[in-house]
Amino acid sequence: MGKMLWKPSDERVKASAMYRFMQVVNTRFGHNFNNYNSLYRWSVEAIPDFWETFWEFADIIASRPYDRVVDDVEKMPGARWFSGARLNFAENLLRYRDGQTALIFKGEGQPSVKMTYAGLYDEVARVASALKAVGVAPGDRVVGFMPNMPHTIIAMLAAVSLGAVWSSCSPDFGIKGVLDRFGQIKPKVLFTADGYFFKGNRIDSLERIAAILESLDSVERVVVVPYTRKQPDIGQVPKSILFDDFKSHQDNLEIDFAQMPFEHPLYIMYSSGTTGLPKCMVQSAGGILVHHMKELMLHTDVKRRDTLFYFTTCGWMMWNWMTSALSLGATLVLFDGNPFHPHPGTLWEMARDEQITVFGTSAGYLAALQNAGVQPGRTYDLSPLRTILSTGSPLSAEGFEFVYQKIKGNLQLASISGGTDLNGCFALGNPLDPVYAGELQCRGLAMKVEAFDEQGKPVINRQGELVCTAAFPSMPIYFWDDPDGKKYHSAYFDVYPGVWRHGDYIMITDRGTVIIYGRSDATLNPGGVRIGTAEIYRQVEQMEEIEDSIVVGQDWKNDVRVILFVKLAPGASLTDALKDRIRQTIRANASPRHVPAKILAVPDIPYTLNMKKVELAVKKTIHGQPVLNKDALRNPEALDYFADIKALQED
Repeated sequence: MGKMLWKPSDERVKASAMYRFMQVVNTRFGHNFNNYNSLYRWSVEAIPDFWETFWEFADIIASRPYDRVVDDVEKMPGARWFSGARLNFAENLLRYRDGQTALIFKGEGQPSVKMTYAGLYDEVARVASALKAVGVAPGDRVVGFMPNMPHTIIAMLAAVSLGAVWSSCSPDFGIKGVLDRFGQIKPKVLFTADGYFFKGNRIDSLERIAAILESLDSVERVVVVPYTRKQPDIGQVPKSILFDDFKSHQDNLEIDFAQMPFEHPLYIMYSSGTTGLPKCMVQSAGGILVHHMKELMLHTDVKRRDTLFYFTTCGWMMWNWMTSALSLGATLVLFDGNPFHPHPGTLWEMARDEQITVFGTSAGYLAALQNAGVQPGRTYDLSPLRTILSTGSPLSAEGFEFVYQKIKGNLQLASISGGTDLNGCFALGNPLDPVYAGELQCRGLAMKVEAFDEQGKPVINRQGELVCTAAFPSMPIYFWDDPDGKKYHSAYFDVYPGVWRHGDYIMITDRGTVIIYGRSDATLNPGGVRIGTAEIYRQVEQMEEIEDSIVVGQDWKNDVRVILFVKLAPGASLTDALKDRIRQTIRANASPRHVPAKILAVPDIPYTLNMKKVELAVKKTIHGQPVLNKDALRNPEALDYFADIKALQED
């Protein structure tokens, strides 16, 4: 078990929304809860009571109240939530219309730009009016091929204010990657910027958009945001119009928020698509609203006075998650570009300048900082910073230590884990509890998460499959083009009927924390014993000679042997001495079963566009099997290094 690295003060605990919510629950239901674990147990045993209480606590805006919280929490999939309610997602996010800053945009190499809540409402009203004028109606799809900039949030809010469905890809997606996604859902309107900046380069988007439109005939209007040029030439893009020419120029517009059922579609999100066409997961307006507000308000303790940043693109669910903090009146910081350009401290410089209080990033970014020897706490004044969030992959215990030693000692580090599928978390932080190295603080309220052993039984202090045994509001309402629900069912419910199997390998400790060991479909089985890949990465990536690594299981002589591929740091070489040290370190700190049979150097490690290692794609490649959709990868050429490796044909 990890060692305690931080504990909130009594003052901080009692100032939190989680503590206040616990008092509301105690008063309303006659309980005497005084810690998170007791509140959590109640929340999963009394799920309807939890959500009814939270609905009131969060002041959800609805034009018609619900008739019933949920019909059957054991019905998965298919539970119906808050039936009878009518609401609008955008109305809940635009509840503030004052002079407080809503958005701060920092594009790579650009000065920051600010927009107030009043200004945001006005811009959304103008774009919503224009979308309505071109015939966008409830259920129509509006999409963005956009950098992480204010116009993206404005377009999303305008679309969903009308009851349209929003979906987005970041502009680093290739043509096929975009068509694999948008081609399935047939959007009516597409928003794009003329380009974006990355590592000091200006990258054009309009040529790709023109090529995309050749195969996307459903699009009736393309709205182009000038970003890399003041007056981009949009002549090559059919049906296009500049953003300022598209939006209404009427003043003092009021948004007529379409009042839709709780389960009206809001977002279409995509699976990574590394094994075929991405699955299109349709998520509900009400489900995403209450789920995000719970995680932001209670678990992250975001308040009106906070300035929240998440390093994300518009192709990752953390963009959707971050955007929902507008419902709490917080200030959002949007960054688009390379986080190491022009220097490794770029984001921390921004954190200082913009007084960021909640800083969200990925475990990969924190590891890259550590490897680069960056010490943000020594270089920048981070006194406003009170919370760091990390997701994308498991954050190692050493990663936790790095945050507390080199960034800031007095803050809450919340490692969080969930998925695009639910647009949120199964396990995350909470402001009442200590932080232990390598451990996620808790399971989310009203998320009945368990670790199942090989017999499908819940276990504590043992590794198992992450499952959720009761329904939750942000489950996809359906998959696109899946009329009989087969794709949806096979994605989560084929292994344990009526139980959501997420595909992560975890341990729930007896103190209620959660340790993530990696994807369960990437777990290794040498000698029939399951081990998680995260345990190997944790050991290897602490070594200064190793820049990155990926580990897979190779089928070998009726068993599985562990193969470790390493990307070496500049100037390092994979000597026999280094291999021996790697093996000794893994043997001593993980187990003899974790020790790789072979250690091989490769020039690069393949990642998805959302910066997740693609162990399955590497495993297929070394076994000579095709990887169907390389467009889902950020660096697909890296897979070529893993084909036909002679050393893998030898003992």
